[in-house]
Amino acid sequence: MADVKSPANPLFLREEELRQGIEMLFFAYRDFTGEPDAMLARIGLGRAHHRVVYFVGRNPGITVSELLAILKITKQSLSRVLSHLVAEGYIVQRPGLSDRRKRMLELTAKGVELEQMLTDRQRKRFAAAYRAAGAEAVQGFRRVLRDIIDIDDRHRFPEVSALPPGPGKR
Repeated sequence: MADVKSPANPLFLREEELRQGIEMLFFAYRDFTGEPDAMLARIGLGRAHHRVVYFVGRNPGITVSELLAILKITKQSLSRVLSHLVAEGYIVQRPGLSDRRKRMLELTAKGVELEQMLTDRQRKRFAAAYRAAGAEAVQGFRRVLRDIIDIDDRHRFPEVSALPPGPGKR
């Protein structure tokens, strides 16, 4: 009898298929972050700086506590990175309007330029992959990513969370 491989069945995934998915995610993340990492290294910044710049850019006026909830890092780690970004002129901190103890974060013009330069490379990579895969595959990919994300953070993606859960989900 011929050894015929059937497509992966999401209900009965084998160990090898799961490990291959994990490895592909590692390689994809390596390549997705590689170019921005090199750009950041040239200006003395790292991946942690990139994350902060990205999320402050996506959420102008975000508070430090909101940023901590997204990044899930310690206050000490964020403070070190944030202090550096403020000192280098990428981010400004302002007191909150209703509660002056809160620190609202925004990118400066220099920060916007950096965020756009870094994200442009990644956006192009996503656009090419999405085009090659097609709409149905993109929706499947987004569902997989959504289901990898901890349930407490899925609300951050309303267009994705509107998808019905996959087989065997909640």
